[in-house]
Amino acid sequence: MKEFFTELFSSGKIGSWMLPAFQITDLLDILVVAFLIYEVLKWLRKTRAWILFKGIIVVLVVWMLASILELNITVWIFEGTLSVGILAVIIIFQPEFRRALEQLGRGNFFTRIFGESSNTVTEETAENLIQAMTAMSEVKTGALIAVEQKVILGEYEQTGLPIDAMVTSQLIINIFEKNTPLHDGAMIIRQNRVLAATCYLPLSENGDISKDLGTRHRAALGLSEVSDAKVFIVSEETGAMSMAYGGQIYRSITPEFIRRELLGAETEHKSKVQIVRDKILKDKFRKKEAPKGGSRP
Repeated sequence: MKEFFTELFSSGKIGSWMLPAFQITDLLDILVVAFLIYEVLKWLRKTRAWILFKGIIVVLVVWMLASILELNITVWIFEGTLSVGILAVIIIFQPEFRRALEQLGRGNFFTRIFGESSNTVTEETAENLIQAMTAMSEVKTGALIAVEQKVILGEYEQTGLPIDAMVTSQLIINIFEKNTPLHDGAMIIRQNRVLAATCYLPLSENGDISKDLGTRHRAALGLSEVSDAKVFIVSEETGAMSMAYGGQIYRSITPEFIRRELLGAETEHKSKVQIVRDKILKDKFRKKEAPKGGSRP
């Protein structure tokens, strides 16, 4: 490797192979690669793979130094374990890679090609959902409601009990009433109908989630990480309403916030309501109103 770099920078060629002349297409090629590297790094910073990536950079630097200093045994060990290491990284971080491909498939480019359309929510459905969440919030009835968007939630629908009924506030309240057979788990709404109840959602493995939040919030955040669903939560402990979307939790939301989210408004209105991003203020929330021995949200 030392001879490779020495010959490359001194003569502009490697052996009998001359470096090609720089053209405008080469500049375009460099820009494309730079953009891809930037996007990959931006994605890595949001996952557990970021720590591993920094470790890989350290290993590559050590490998380069070993090659330059001609540490033959060290170089031989690195070369022998390279293929196994790449395979191990793919296996360990398979969930992160799958999530990245899902996010790529949900991009606007693919949406235009395959003609996907979001499951729009009518004003009647939005008002019924808001009424139900407000009523449950007042009496601290826990609820977990996923409103399907472009990504179909079929695999989670199958874990619950089919309902297929019109969305009404009375139905939602009755389903999440304490000590009833259907109150445990999530409700899925698709195309303005209650599709299923008691559904199991994937739990988030995000280590930045506040310790105040229990399984219901972790499940909502987990679904928002693997789909574009808008997941609404009512805390059983405090009665506070929250929403998980795009891998983030928005806490202490208002009925106006819910209405705008469901009816398709853009996200600039979020600054007008009290939104607390859990990963930023994870240590600032403490139990204040919950009675001793109360269950987690």
